[in-house]
Order: sequence, then C-alpha cells, then structure tokens
Amino acid sequence: MTTAPAPARTRLAAPCRTLIETPSFSLAVLAAILLNAALLGAETYQGFAAAHAAGLRWAEHGCLAFFTLEMLLRLAAHADRPKEFWRDGWNVFDLVVVACAYIPFVRENATVLRLLRMVRVLRTARFLPQLRILFIAVSRSLPGTISFLFVGAVVLYVYAMVGWVCFGSHDPAHFGSLGRALLTLFLLMTLEGLQDAIYNGLSVSRLSLLYYGSYVLLASFVLVNVLIGVVLNSLDEARELDKAALDAARRTPDEQETTTGTPVARISPQAPPAELAAHIADVRRALDTLEQSLAAHPPVPHDRDRMVTTA
Repeated sequence: MTTAPAPARTRLAAPCRTLIETPSFSLAVLAAILLNAALLGAETYQGFAAAHAAGLRWAEHGCLAFFTLEMLLRLAAHADRPKEFWRDGWNVFDLVVVACAYIPFVRENATVLRLLRMVRVLRTARFLPQLRILFIAVSRSLPGTISFLFVGAVVLYVYAMVGWVCFGSHDPAHFGSLGRALLTLFLLMTLEGLQDAIYNGLSVSRLSLLYYGSYVLLASFVLVNVLIGVVLNSLDEARELDKAALDAARRTPDEQETTTGTPVARISPQAPPAELAAHIADVRRALDTLEQSLAAHPPVPHDRDRMVTTA
C-alpha cells in the first residue's frame, strides 16, 4: 500500500512540473546557456573584457541566478516524488554544476570558476536530442574503448620494440628509445610522415616495407575500424534507450501495464476531491450490483464445494 504525498507537496509540484515541461521554458534555459557561453568567449578578448568588465560581471550573475531559479523549479516539480529527481542523471549533473558556483573555494578561484562556466555549455545536451544521444553513446562505448586502448597499446609497444631493435642505431631521432619509437608510431597511425619513414627504412633494409606495411594495415585500418564499429553500435543502443525513456516519460499512469499485461487502474493524487468522490461512488455501485447478483443467483452446493476445492 502506497502513501499519497502530502497535499502541500502536491500543490507545489503540479504547477512547477507544468512550467518546466513547457517548450518556452526549455528555450529560455537553452538561451541562457548559450548566453553564458558567449560571455565566456567574450572574456577571452582582453580589450573588450576590460571595457565592459562591470556589464560582463552582472550578466554572469544574472545567468547564475537564472540557473539557480531553474534548479529550484526542478526540485519543486519533484516535491511529491523526490526519488525520481535523483534517478535522472541530467538532474544530478545540472544540480552539481550550479551548486559548485556557491562553494567558497570555487567561487573565489577565477580559473576553476571559468572551467565550471565552460562545463555549463554541456547542459545543451539536455535540450538537444541528437546531442543527448551522442553523449549516451560515448558513455556506453567506454568499456569497448578501454579494450581497444589496451589492444592498441600492446600493438604499439611490440612494434616500438621491433623498430628500436631494427632502426634505433640508423634513425635515432625516431627510434633511438622506446619513447621516441612510441611517439613515431603513434603519429604514423594517422599516416602523417609515412612516406619519409618508408624512405628512411629502405636505406636500412627492404624488409622495412613489411614492417611499416603491416603496422599501417593493423593500426590505421583494422584497429580504427574496430573503434568505429564500437561507437556505431553504442550509438544504436543510445537511440533505443533514449526512445524508450521518452516513451516511458510520455506514458500516463493509466496506460502503464503490469508484467502480466493487465492495465493498472490508478487515480492521480492530483485529482480534485469531486473526482475522487465520483470514483468512490462508482466503486460502491459496482459492489452493490455484485452483491445483488450473488443474492439473486446463489451458488449451488456442489459449485460451492468445487470453489473451495479449487481455492
């Protein structure tokens, strides 16, 4: 048995939820985020920042006040269901970003404060569906990316050691040490300077073609394509997750079903007292009709025994 939220919380959450779900509110928040990004870029021009220091400071305070008001509205919209606020990762991210501006150490450190303002730009993903999907795809591709980095590191290490043994004495600028060999091969992964590397290798041995050819084929084509495949697979999963989340958010409680497929009959706690009284009256009439039907057609003894046996 669930306990209905307090009436005060319900009265507070309903109008706030209606406000934050309007398109105009989302557009206002997005405009404030873009304005914050523009102010941050304007401060990089020293002449402009010095001439308009007071205006830029007040504009930043205005953006912070607006973001604070936005978070208060979002918290108030979840007053009757606070757990759902913390289940949404974007809500937690927004709250942390805004709250950090009020921490004394962060507020007094200009560099950290600028970085924090720069992080606010990432909040645009909340209001841009495609960008939100990309963020989800990147987060879901992290396990596969870590595996790719491990395999790539092994390949780089093996080829760097072979390059040091074969070309270390003839080309110390590129293969004189393990670190230089790793840096050279990492740049060759983008095919940058491949022609010069092949010419330098041919001066040592024609077998260098086999070394560079196998490395380019493995590192620049196979591994990179594997990474692209991991990202694309994560992108498809992110699209499905985002679509499922949107469908769940748009589905009303009356449309939700249990695992058995039976619709769940619910009464909204925000319903007015007159509507609740009407629902109660309907239930009472249905019970009265059922009792009259049982009284008019009482079960026969063998049916009653069968019912007991079945139970």
